[in-house]
Amino acid sequence: MRLRFGFIVGCLCFALALVGHSFAEPIVLTLSDQNSDVSWGPVHATQIWAKKVEEATKGMVKIQIYPSQTLAKGNQGWQATKSGICDMSWNVMAYYPGMAPYSDVVLLPGLPFRTGEKGSEVIWKLYEKYPELSKQFAENKVLILYTSHPFVLMTSKKQVKTLEDVKGLKIRTVGGPPVDQMKALGANPVLLPMPDCYLAMEKGTIDGLQAAYEPIPGYRLQEVVKYIVEAPLGPSLFGVVMNNKKFDGLPKDIQDAIMSVSGLEGSKFFGKNFFDSAKEPIKKMAEEGKFDIKITELSDQERRRWVDQSCKPIWEEWVKKMEKNGYSKAREILNAAVELSK
Repeated sequence: MRLRFGFIVGCLCFALALVGHSFAEPIVLTLSDQNSDVSWGPVHATQIWAKKVEEATKGMVKIQIYPSQTLAKGNQGWQATKSGICDMSWNVMAYYPGMAPYSDVVLLPGLPFRTGEKGSEVIWKLYEKYPELSKQFAENKVLILYTSHPFVLMTSKKQVKTLEDVKGLKIRTVGGPPVDQMKALGANPVLLPMPDCYLAMEKGTIDGLQAAYEPIPGYRLQEVVKYIVEAPLGPSLFGVVMNNKKFDGLPKDIQDAIMSVSGLEGSKFFGKNFFDSAKEPIKKMAEEGKFDIKITELSDQERRRWVDQSCKPIWEEWVKKMEKNGYSKAREILNAAVELSK
């Protein structure tokens, strides 16, 4: 009897040891990213955030990043996450037009915010305040929502100084209000993922692009861009999301730890470090001649012309379109975005 009892106790101890060992193993989460792992944004934001998650979970979660579209194409990240091909993904939300139309409010040109950090604060607070907006993202668990600083206009051959210079140009843009603004300026908008822009500029398929400063070195755009003008354009919206079932299957303390470095503070971190931190170093490279790019700003008078023709009129047009399609909170959300942007 004693031998049998000892054998049972021994088996139980062994089983508990195995269970304890399995709990000690870190949870590895895959993250699909379209960007190179040596680009500014991933180095200064995505990779650091992944380490923050690991630290917050005390090593229980490790994020394995698959860069350069090696796990899923950039414009397929959302669906790849939803279907479980990857656990997480980095997304350009403009790749999914019509999916979350309320969030397009932060893409409107001429909003008061001037940095990605502030724009990210605006969109996250709107996400938290308006269930009508947040439910449009419900297919995946949103961890981060952030914006770039307002885009600049990059061209390959023609320097843009006035409204008239934009007319007829084929300009790469992202979906939503930026398309409407390019049309209002007389340009021909072209929807194109960032990884395709270098070749399109080189071949002359496009004459220029709207973008932040951040992708210039990562996509070698300094080789095909010769002019940049800082004009009153809108930003773009990005998100880091997670498969709902995967997130819900995590222990509550792990979920809380992940969100402790995500949400509002995580979104502001991405806006600042992915985009804002790249602006001045890249401008300095151009000033020092390391990049053969001429960077200028519109005159105050010319900026007012752009605002009058292609900013606030786009706001009103956006509200009308949204309300026509049944989105009754459009004006309220726009007004809230303006106030939060100040």
